[in-house]
Amino acid sequence: MFHRIGQFVVTRAWWVIAAWVVAAIAIIGTAPKLTAQTDEAAFLPKHYESIQASELQERAFPASFTPGALLLFERTDGGKLDAADQATMNKVVQGLSDKHIALVEQIIPVSAQSTSKDGKYALSMVAIDKTKMQSEEYGEAAKALRADGAELTAGTPLKFQVGGQSAMNLDQKDSSALANALIGGGTVVIILITLGIIFRSPIIALLPILSIFVYSMVANGLIADASKIFGLKSDASMSAILIVVLFGVGTDYFLFLMFRYRERLRAGEDRRTAVVNAVGRVGEAIASAAGAVVVAFAVLVLSSLGLFKALGPSLAIAVAVTALASVTLVPAILSLIPEKVLFWPSKAWQREPKGARFAAIGKAVSRRPGIAALGSGVVMLALALSVVGYKGTFDLAGSSMPKSKESMVVQDKMMNAFSAGAADPSHVYLTVTQDGAKLDTAALDAYAAKLGGVAGVASASLPQDGLSKDGGTANFTVLLKDSPASNQAISTIAGLRDTAHEEAPAGTKAYVGGITSVYKDINTAMAHDYSLVFPIAALLIMVILGLLLRSVVAPWYLMASVGLGFGATLGATKLVFQNFAGEPGLMFMLPIFIYLFVVAIGTDYNILMIARLREEAREGRSPREAAGEAIRHGGPTVAAAGFILAATFATMMLAGNTLFSEMGFSIAFGIVLAAFVMSLFFTPALTALLGKAAWWPGHGDVAGHDAPVALDKAAGSPEPAGRH
Repeated sequence: MFHRIGQFVVTRAWWVIAAWVVAAIAIIGTAPKLTAQTDEAAFLPKHYESIQASELQERAFPASFTPGALLLFERTDGGKLDAADQATMNKVVQGLSDKHIALVEQIIPVSAQSTSKDGKYALSMVAIDKTKMQSEEYGEAAKALRADGAELTAGTPLKFQVGGQSAMNLDQKDSSALANALIGGGTVVIILITLGIIFRSPIIALLPILSIFVYSMVANGLIADASKIFGLKSDASMSAILIVVLFGVGTDYFLFLMFRYRERLRAGEDRRTAVVNAVGRVGEAIASAAGAVVVAFAVLVLSSLGLFKALGPSLAIAVAVTALASVTLVPAILSLIPEKVLFWPSKAWQREPKGARFAAIGKAVSRRPGIAALGSGVVMLALALSVVGYKGTFDLAGSSMPKSKESMVVQDKMMNAFSAGAADPSHVYLTVTQDGAKLDTAALDAYAAKLGGVAGVASASLPQDGLSKDGGTANFTVLLKDSPASNQAISTIAGLRDTAHEEAPAGTKAYVGGITSVYKDINTAMAHDYSLVFPIAALLIMVILGLLLRSVVAPWYLMASVGLGFGATLGATKLVFQNFAGEPGLMFMLPIFIYLFVVAIGTDYNILMIARLREEAREGRSPREAAGEAIRHGGPTVAAAGFILAATFATMMLAGNTLFSEMGFSIAFGIVLAAFVMSLFFTPALTALLGKAAWWPGHGDVAGHDAPVALDKAAGSPEPAGRH
């Protein structure tokens, strides 16, 4: 089939290129804008308690004061705030109120209750229209507060800073824009330099960049359409991940094709025939590799979390478009460029280098496959065992931007100056179960006291405005002793829920809300996803491998090796960040991201290598000889592709925040492991040891299959050619 695709593309190259350009312009011109979701609660289904608590709060307290921004005052000399400072703060609050900043509904003056115990910090809370939380104007409100507040405090001994959700939205947007620029720029530079070194040709170095630019517009447009049609919600990391996937995977598939194209040219074929045979030989591997990745990503639609429901299908679309372009657009371009122009100024493409290092590696593995399999397996197993002690952390907003951002500085100061939980209090909503009934107010103080007695709770109280107008719901404010995003606080929420439910008076029901309750439910949802998504994805990938290899045996040990690679990657990341860097844990979604990129994309290299092993076996070679030849010919492709993909993901560490640093390191490490340990040693060594049994019950090792074809220019169809 892929020989026929190659034939079609070569004979209609200009039509294929024109079709891609027209599609890119049409799709991007009609696609809606892709917006990022910053509210963690929006990623959870409605049956979780934290979401039910939020909905109850909206019904019972529709006009309740919900701070969208926090104004933090302190003296520039670090001293205690005095009466003159209090007067200045009142003047600033009144001045900001008089400016009638868009979306700002109310600014609460500083009081004794909002001043820290040491007298050095004071807070003013700002209500911002919460219906606009996902709009750009929400963050712009914080920007205006910062600018106007700085103007009003100029020349005074006070320092003024703005934190809270709107400020986080603004800072996260700025941080994401910078991260995208750094990641995008770093990725392009790495691809240009690496391809320039490998092929010594500026045209080849530029070719994937230009082609990816065209089909990335198609992918982004389709993703935006899908997000609008199916109501998918993405977070701020989506755009950066898409950049890396499109450029990284696109360059991978370009290399798969380019190395085979060069090999066919060296075998004496003309340019167009070489393109047809390159597509015919690696097209199935590209399609299978992309199929495995698309399946792994698409299965995330079964996730409980909206974040992954959006991310999975979006990445699946990106990879599917990349694979289609890799067997149509890229071959069409290659068929139009004379080889001497394409490879200029290098002439090395005309001959295969002798004594190549991959030939030596191939010989070593073919001679001692047992040692190669054992050695590489032990390395991965040792790293996988390091995962013991892994902990997850849930501060998604704080981890997705540098700690130097103003909203993060305000949050840290609040945690130190006030209760650690004051940055984002939890809430317990006690409501009657019978319509029209009212709460027994006499029992509310005793109930608050029981909430306050829960281990890890600093205080629990019913504020003056804590009773709904109909008297049927009470809103208890609960301050935790620990940071709202910490594992300790999440554990406290579990105890708080037990007490709130058990001690609820007869005829009432309690719901625990707040950001820490959201994190608790995210933790539960993730456990559900691990038990559902991973097994289904593994099963579907195994089916794809089985169809590609016509084997029942090979998919099992290929997936086992990839699973070992997943454990090794998570273990290595835990060692670096949790043990050595002293982080309290790894970001809660990191295992999912490792699964996405290391398991799914790492399977690409196994597929490429095992497909080459099968091809060499069909040439009549013994299992050990086939392993050696597969490494000799496929090794350079895997190594180059693995290096570029790992380096592109490593650029995420340039973003300067915890989330991207952990993601960049873990995925880059996992891809290096997949390319240089699994694909070059573990997989070919195991296949050599299993011999003909690896292809059971099919005949993947039967000689005479997959002969190259010659381009029949007159008939417009491929004709079998002699073996090369």
